[in-house]
Amino acid sequence: MVLAQTPEDEHARLAELKSFGVLDSAPDPAFDEVVDLLAQMLDMPVALVSLLDERRQWFRARHGIELAETPVDQAICSHAILSDELLEIEDTLADPRSAENPFCCGVLGDMRYYAGVPLITRAGHRIGTLCVLDHKPRKLTPPQRQLLTVMARQVMRQLDLQRALRNKEVLREEIDHRVKNSLQTVASTIRLYRARIDSPEAKEALNAVERRVDAIAQLHAELNLTSKMHHVQIDSYLERVSLLLQRHVPQGMRIRSEAAPMEVDSRIAAALGVIANEFVANAAKYARPAEGNAVEIRFELLSSGPGQVQFLCRDNGAARPSDPAADMLGSTALGARLMEAAAAQAGGRLTHGREDDGYVLRAELPLDPGAELSPSEASVTPQPAPGGAPAAG
Repeated sequence: MVLAQTPEDEHARLAELKSFGVLDSAPDPAFDEVVDLLAQMLDMPVALVSLLDERRQWFRARHGIELAETPVDQAICSHAILSDELLEIEDTLADPRSAENPFCCGVLGDMRYYAGVPLITRAGHRIGTLCVLDHKPRKLTPPQRQLLTVMARQVMRQLDLQRALRNKEVLREEIDHRVKNSLQTVASTIRLYRARIDSPEAKEALNAVERRVDAIAQLHAELNLTSKMHHVQIDSYLERVSLLLQRHVPQGMRIRSEAAPMEVDSRIAAALGVIANEFVANAAKYARPAEGNAVEIRFELLSSGPGQVQFLCRDNGAARPSDPAADMLGSTALGARLMEAAAAQAGGRLTHGREDDGYVLRAELPLDPGAELSPSEASVTPQPAPGGAPAAG
């Protein structure tokens, strides 16, 4: 048996083969379907996707044999990867490359026919083959040769796609790790500076920045829990935000959230996080409990029509007619601007005002942030309170 020469690019070829991360992996229907269909269309008992490393040929997919691999010196495919063209051996016992191969001469098998097309990477390395074998000598017709060649290219495209997706996931994990560390560093820096200043205005500004960082951190954590790069499960995200905010409100104040299970664009989730943060910050500072009741803050997210959601933020704090300037959104210009900017960036708008049972803010937001509202719509719109003063601007 004539052994195949070692490819001239063997070192680079093996390195690229390993970069696919596919050797010894579990069976994949994407490749199993190819060999099953190819065996049927070419009327072949055996069809294989074969990958060759330095010591063996390993079958990514196989039809008609039980073996998962063979030594490389018993692989006819080791000859096929020496050229970019289809290799056809019409009678394996009449060809010196295969005449003494134990899988052809009766020792381990009786394969009398072989045809294989190399799997060629974009860098030009031949990492394996798509091949068919038969127990009798034969010859492919031109359409059959074309079919085998086209199918080999499709197998290579599938391998390329899977490698790209795997590399993307590795990159995402690395970026996620760095973002998490960066957010923790920013939060620590904010706390350090806040501890060193005495100005109430500066402290309030740093508190607002810290809340924004916390909201981003929660959004980042929620994105990590989904396989979709730009969508989050909003009900679990709001629950996380509520639990985080509960740690920062005065004792006795309660925060509740309720949202229908749905996935939303991460930009919508970011806007909701900012609005929730600022609403709680204002309520914690200015809301006063009605007689006999603790202050409770509630978040609700509802579908409000095709492609639209409504985010309700409400507290049951008592009205303060003697101090209307302290009412919600008028209490801090910074908080109001943050909420307004968050809504506008997501293509939504806010309305707010006092109702009979407390203060209510409504955010109307599109599920598709690309459907932007006009600048006049994307704004904070105070609504007069029944029996009370309108919120200060």
